[in-house]
Amino acid sequence: MDAGLFTANNVWMMVATALVFFMHTGFAFLEIGLTRQKNTINILFKNIFIITGGLLLYYAFGFNLMYPGFEDGDAGILKFAGFGIGAPEGGMTPDYADGGYTWWTDFLFQGMFAATAATIVSGAVAERIKIGSFMIFTVIYVGLVYPIVGAWKWGGGFLDSWGFYDFAGSTLVHSVGGWAALVAVALLGARIGKFGSDGKPKAIPGHNIPLATAGVLILWLGWFGFNGGSVLSADPELTSLVLVTTSLAAAAGGFGAFILSTILYKNLDLTMFLNGILGGLVGITAGADLMSPNEAVVIGFLAGLLIVLAVALIDKLKLDDPVGAIAVHLICGIWGTLAVGLFGDKAGVSQFMTQLSGVAIIGGFCIVTSLIILGTLKATLGLRVSKEEELEGLDIHEHGMDAYADFRMNQH
Repeated sequence: MDAGLFTANNVWMMVATALVFFMHTGFAFLEIGLTRQKNTINILFKNIFIITGGLLLYYAFGFNLMYPGFEDGDAGILKFAGFGIGAPEGGMTPDYADGGYTWWTDFLFQGMFAATAATIVSGAVAERIKIGSFMIFTVIYVGLVYPIVGAWKWGGGFLDSWGFYDFAGSTLVHSVGGWAALVAVALLGARIGKFGSDGKPKAIPGHNIPLATAGVLILWLGWFGFNGGSVLSADPELTSLVLVTTSLAAAAGGFGAFILSTILYKNLDLTMFLNGILGGLVGITAGADLMSPNEAVVIGFLAGLLIVLAVALIDKLKLDDPVGAIAVHLICGIWGTLAVGLFGDKAGVSQFMTQLSGVAIIGGFCIVTSLIILGTLKATLGLRVSKEEELEGLDIHEHGMDAYADFRMNQH
């Protein structure tokens, strides 16, 4: 391979890595904006812990658990290539990864993905989870569960041999986080005041919708790296197609959610519009490289409709998800994965059934592991803060500080 092409490929992958890293800013802004001021420090602390802890865990053993080097004859379920990472022979040359990137770029790009699953859970459990319990859950889930599931497809495991397809992680990242969020929300219970005595949901408005809007726009920008980098090279044709399908699905998702929510609730709900954009992004992620622009618009638009219906269903089930993480990442993650069997280059009954099998197997594994981890924490350390802590805010009780210091001068 030409040295210039190898360099161009690697540079694009490093740019994509930076964009995925920047997504954590978007997640933090979105979660802060859609929750109350009194829990801002708590949310920021969780998000920073996820990035730092996630990267160190991925370095220590996650990467080698996710890419263990399954050999012919392996069951393709579980294998471990050892602790720590070191570049193999040829890892810095075009002989590695078909010249798409170097070993170190590969590790860092994949490491940026690893923390995303726990970030999804953070939003769903906001404002009432004990931070110590959340950190222990994050360590186990990001350190073990995510890499094991990732190995089944991206690491060349049994789902890969079956033909299961997930380009950039509608299931392997978003649903993995979404299933854990669903279990966590069910075990935690709703925030105080979320449901009235008649059982009807009450809105608990976020304290900074402009910040939430900025968060969504940052996430959309970051998705250029999330999906665009998943081409695993700077291939001009495929990378540009992926960026187009990603953007069109996002735009269509926003429109789908805004139109349906307006019809159903007779108001122009910005938060539904924003979550529709994210739903479209999650929905296209499994097949962004397989779809035409027209198909991307359809997939995104339907994801936007699903957001509105899923939010209503979650309320009906008496589940409290402050940021809509379950609707966005779980429901649209499932939809996007199944859409690979309905649209694009791989569409067909056989592929659809393979996609459905993958969703079911990964869903079952994530539910069971989440129940074990969170159930154990609930029985020992406890999951939920006290009523007093929840009412007064986690910032003061768990961190002893306020996100917005009062600079008003004393009146004399």
